[in-house]
Amino acid sequence: MGLASYAITPVAGKWSVLHDGEVEGDYTTKEAAFEAAVAAASLAIRAGHEVHVSAPGVTPDNPATTG
Repeated sequence: MGLASYAITPVAGKWSVLHDGEVEGDYTTKEAAFEAAVAAASLAIRAGHEVHVSAPGVTPDNPATTG
């Protein structure tokens, strides 16, 4: 099986999930985007894929990564 990668990313003041080169979803909080990514990752694991999930931390130079 392949690799399923999910990256939580800020997009236009909201949050989305980058998966297979596509930005998916429109979430108000980083936590909501993370929960959606983990649900999808769970299905990928069940199908036998290696899974990576990432979410940005808060940094002083990137206030868009809060919330």
